[in-house]
Amino acid sequence: FGEKYGDEVRVVTMGRSLEGASDKPYSMELCGGTHVARTGDIGLIALVNEGAVAAGVRRVEALTGDAARHYLAEQDRRVRAIAGQLKVATGDIEDRLSALLEERRKLEKELADAKRQLALGGGASAGQDISAGAETVAGVSFMGRAITGVDAKQLKGIVDEMKGQIGSGVVTLVGVNDEGRAAIVVGVTEDLTARISAVDLVRVGSEALGGKGGGGRPDMAQAGGPDGSKADEALAAVRAGLEAAAANV
Repeated sequence: FGEKYGDEVRVVTMGRSLEGASDKPYSMELCGGTHVARTGDIGLIALVNEGAVAAGVRRVEALTGDAARHYLAEQDRRVRAIAGQLKVATGDIEDRLSALLEERRKLEKELADAKRQLALGGGASAGQDISAGAETVAGVSFMGRAITGVDAKQLKGIVDEMKGQIGSGVVTLVGVNDEGRAAIVVGVTEDLTARISAVDLVRVGSEALGGKGGGGRPDMAQAGGPDGSKADEALAAVRAGLEAAAANV
């Protein structure tokens, strides 16, 4: 049997004795593990884990006897502690958690909407024209802002909206997360992509943030960097890059 079982191999059966058996037992396995005379000796069983270990092979982990009782007692203690923190009966924990998660989702959406409005100047939805806050760089309208707590995916959506409102120009947003890392997104309206590339601009902005590279399309590109404290420097770098690109046309 090779290295797995050694010279002697135990044959473990369940459901029928080997001696004089006329039918096949419920289970007959080769086993190199720990054995008991009868399954009733195992006592209480508490399953603690189950997962795949290889293709077509799964492992079930369990505790038995006193270890199982201690494990279940600890699980019960934890459930009661959670119920105490939530101030509900143990049978109501699931409903309470579902309500809390739903409340969190709503708050996260409200926060994302508030950050979006902040990036748009605090009132685009109220009819404010954000293009009024744009500056002119080498004859091109430019809007650049730094905001906190916004990831790259959110930034792209905000930049798209700002591009639509600015009409013609370049929009740059730098978002700084809670860990101090930054994401930068540059958007260029379609009428300018023949002479101004969002990819080129986002790369100079990324360098100011301590990053390298960046990619996307001529009308939308993104990059990142480890130093969110350099957000203003990144905006200045994009502004300078825009000025150089427009001057070379």
